[in-house]
Amino acid sequence: MDLEERLGILAENAKYDVSCASSGSRREGRDGIGNAASCGICHSWTSDGRCVSLLKILLTNACIYDCSYCINRRSNDVPRAALTPEEVAELTIGFYRRNYIEGLFLSTGVVRGPDHTMELLIRAARLLRETHRFNGYIHLKLVPGADPLLVEQAGRYADRVSMNIELPTRESLKLLAPDKNRDAIVGPMRTVSGLITRSREERRVSRKAPLFAPAGQSTQLIVGATPESDLQIIRLAEGFYNRLAMKRVYYSAFIPVGDSRHLPALPGPPLLREHRLYQADWLLRYYGFAAHEVLDEARPDLDLAVDPKCGWALRHLHLFPVEVNRAAYEVLLRVPGIGVRSAKRIVRARRQQHLSFDDLAKLGVVLKRARFFLTARGKRLETLDLGESVLRALLTAPAPRPKARQLSLFDGVGGDESVSVLTGEL
Repeated sequence: MDLEERLGILAENAKYDVSCASSGSRREGRDGIGNAASCGICHSWTSDGRCVSLLKILLTNACIYDCSYCINRRSNDVPRAALTPEEVAELTIGFYRRNYIEGLFLSTGVVRGPDHTMELLIRAARLLRETHRFNGYIHLKLVPGADPLLVEQAGRYADRVSMNIELPTRESLKLLAPDKNRDAIVGPMRTVSGLITRSREERRVSRKAPLFAPAGQSTQLIVGATPESDLQIIRLAEGFYNRLAMKRVYYSAFIPVGDSRHLPALPGPPLLREHRLYQADWLLRYYGFAAHEVLDEARPDLDLAVDPKCGWALRHLHLFPVEVNRAAYEVLLRVPGIGVRSAKRIVRARRQQHLSFDDLAKLGVVLKRARFFLTARGKRLETLDLGESVLRALLTAPAPRPKARQLSLFDGVGGDESVSVLTGEL
């Protein structure tokens, strides 16, 4: 195959890995080309309104593993291709100079063994950093089972590293990915977490101390390939955030990519479930919720009809309404329709005056939801004593359109939710 054909195959197969995001890195380009800005470096919109992009490719889609859920598994009959580290470096620099990209997301199948594969990834990153003096964003995938010294070396060149946990439990991993070992995945995650912490402490002492994955680490979970509940998934994510200081946990709706007696026969990817898990994840990261508050043993799965924050509020109607002019910031965050930014605006604005519902609308509060759970100056917009069933009917998203389409960060499930998802206002 020529280079263009190989690139087409490897870029197409890279789309199944969703764990790439804004960098959070401040690697400055002083004596080379490019830079990684903290405002974000990914195929998305940054906080200042820019659209930036990554070259997202696999080094190779050949793999010695036979994971049932993976399109690149050993037993799957698909066209195989590979790039050399030198070709990856040349492609990245070529695309950057043409202003097509601002960084690189490099993943791979496993060839020969974890250490050999990891060495190839590191060589590509080293060529970019040392030969081409590229200071832009680099995200490297870590290979489960690779030597810890190689993991440390990868983090010296990359802005972000990631290793996919893929499935929530040991049993599921053993069933669908018998060549992989959970300890070989979680162990390096702990190593990376410790190295990031050590690097940040060293940087406080000396700004000349070497960087190690300044944008942190991330991971990915496949949703719907195995029977685990949403509660199990959210608890696992909470553990990653609390114990490993994980930057992000990504959720990928299972897409059937072949026949296997171990895989469920789904009519389509569970995209709405994936969407709800991202919303629940947002509550853990920014809204002060714990996993046991979002879900419990009595309700182990997320309600697809309403977002998780509304679901929690409907189960705790005895806590509402709250007075917007007196409620603590942490309490405001739990009101449906009030997000992190609008809660901060409320706290600042009420120092100057008592807020009304008209003021709340100007501050970005989504009154379509918040009006049922708030009072302003002691008054309510809704005079009826609404029960849970009425509230649920008012808050439930409308039925989906006949033609389904994949949800994105810019697509709400209904009504004004498109705005709330984009701005983080749940």
